[in-house]
Amino acid sequence: MSGLIIPEVVRLDMETLPDIGLGTFQNTYRDECIESVITALDEGYRHVDTAQVYDTEPFVGEALEESAIDRDDVFIATKIWNDNLAYNDVLDSFEESLDNLGIEAVDLLYVHWPAGAYDAAETLAAFDELYDAGKIRNVGVSNFTKPLLDEALEQLDAPLYANQIEVHPLCHQRDLVEYCKENDVEVVAYSPLARGRVIDVPELWDIGDKYGCTAAQVSLAWLRELGITPIPMALTERYITENYASTELSLDADDHETIAELDENRRTIDPEYAPW
Repeated sequence: MSGLIIPEVVRLDMETLPDIGLGTFQNTYRDECIESVITALDEGYRHVDTAQVYDTEPFVGEALEESAIDRDDVFIATKIWNDNLAYNDVLDSFEESLDNLGIEAVDLLYVHWPAGAYDAAETLAAFDELYDAGKIRNVGVSNFTKPLLDEALEQLDAPLYANQIEVHPLCHQRDLVEYCKENDVEVVAYSPLARGRVIDVPELWDIGDKYGCTAAQVSLAWLRELGITPIPMALTERYITENYASTELSLDADDHETIAELDENRRTIDPEYAPW
């Protein structure tokens, strides 16, 4: 045993956020994106994640319109891009997002990055206005460090619901994850499969062999059991279905210990404007 501390397996009491979501980053072909969202909803997903900069909001909107699943049963999240974070730009660009999605309100709106036009007081005041108007049901941030979370918590009148960050078996961000939990902030994991890199990790396949599943499913189950909501992107029915099936997988303490030793702080998303 390594002596590493395994984070307590506990989920924050936020019942409206499903255990897994469908990401749409780089799913930019209209027909493929619409089909993947509809397939995911048919499979049982109830959380779809998009963003202004992904250029997938209109496709998600079309999928919601075509799906047999009622809009009120689907948790929709989107993000304000860095260029649109001045007060008026938040408000104006968000109206465009609502038009793209074809809905009256989103369940979660994120500050995509604390970069570009981001100013905590100005940006978050606009988020508070949208929250008070009922156009966003929850306020979120993405890629925020501890100091930036502290600043956001101080500035916001609305509750801070979530911080979306990169977390996967090769990049645990333990301190930040625990800090979010201490402050009742949900952690949502983007790139939960390290953009495919987890399939090259033998230890994850060894765990998968115990349960007759894939390394990707092990990674998603690990996140879920740490109280982190993964949002993997998948195009085909096979992977959409496999990812969703991870919600039925339970890992044991030895599995968690093995994955704890895999952390390399290896990011797949690391732009020059990142705050770390």
